[in-house]
Amino acid sequence: MGVTAIEYEEQRVRLDRTLSRRAVARLLTDAAEYRGWELHRLRRYRDGTRDAWMRRKIIRARRTLP
Repeated sequence: MGVTAIEYEEQRVRLDRTLSRRAVARLLTDAAEYRGWELHRLRRYRDGTRDAWMRRKIIRARRTLP
């Protein structure tokens, strides 16, 4: 059996500058806990907006019988 690369589904979320740090943390925590997303990258811009890149593993079912 060969080693296969892990495939991820990615989603970018734009967060408004009016959201508090606590609200952003809660939003990202809920996405991780209830929808299976993990935080891949977070970038904050000078104007206060944030981009969060979320990802989750793609699980593919394999045939077990020939």
